[in-house]
Amino acid sequence: MGQISLFIIASVVGIFIFVLVISRREAGRHGTSTKEEFVGICKSAVETASHKESRKQKVLAMFEGGRELSNAEIREALGVSSRTAVRYMDELEKEGKIEQVGKVGHAVTYRVK
Repeated sequence: MGQISLFIIASVVGIFIFVLVISRREAGRHGTSTKEEFVGICKSAVETASHKESRKQKVLAMFEGGRELSNAEIREALGVSSRTAVRYMDELEKEGKIEQVGKVGHAVTYRVK
């Protein structure tokens, strides 16, 4: 258990250092401060996560009336790639909100649990 905790802490520190290095590099390119670049990177990450969650909520709204949806319908409605649609569906499935019907290919659809 101690090794896992140490690994997690080391990973978090590594990610922080990586973001700090990128911030400094971007600050040099744009003539801004490292703090401004760091805040910009963090803000961008939060906006991306928020956008992703809003797309997932849009998908859930599409299931009204007990519909089953295919990957193609989801992809088209969101304007994302097939892989992104599958990733969203995998996340919603892990959250226990939907379930996959079928195993592979075009036979796969999704429905609300």
